[in-house]
Amino acid sequence: MASVKGKSSDNHVSYREFGEDNSAATERPIQELPPAQQNLRVQATRSGRKGKTVTIITGFHLKPETLQALVKQLKTQCGTGGTVKENEIEIQGEHKQKVIEFLTKLGYKAKISGG
Repeated sequence: MASVKGKSSDNHVSYREFGEDNSAATERPIQELPPAQQNLRVQATRSGRKGKTVTIITGFHLKPETLQALVKQLKTQCGTGGTVKENEIEIQGEHKQKVIEFLTKLGYKAKISGG
């Protein structure tokens, strides 16, 4: 294993095909749409979460930084935890009505999805 020049000894690179790390160049840019053009779906689910209810918001066309800021606002609004996973926002607990009211105030088109 060869180490990368200028890096500490615990960062080892065994093989790199194209030289420097160009992951930023290969990422597709995300086109951020205005809130009025985004159709969001809000649903509460328990599947795969050991019986704990989670409110999931899908349909975002936002950059990761914008999603992080939005999830922070939603967590404050609902008084609970939450995260961003795979361009979806997950809020702990069942907060469908609060989330929809908050998102519509921000100008998003949001609907309840599922039962």
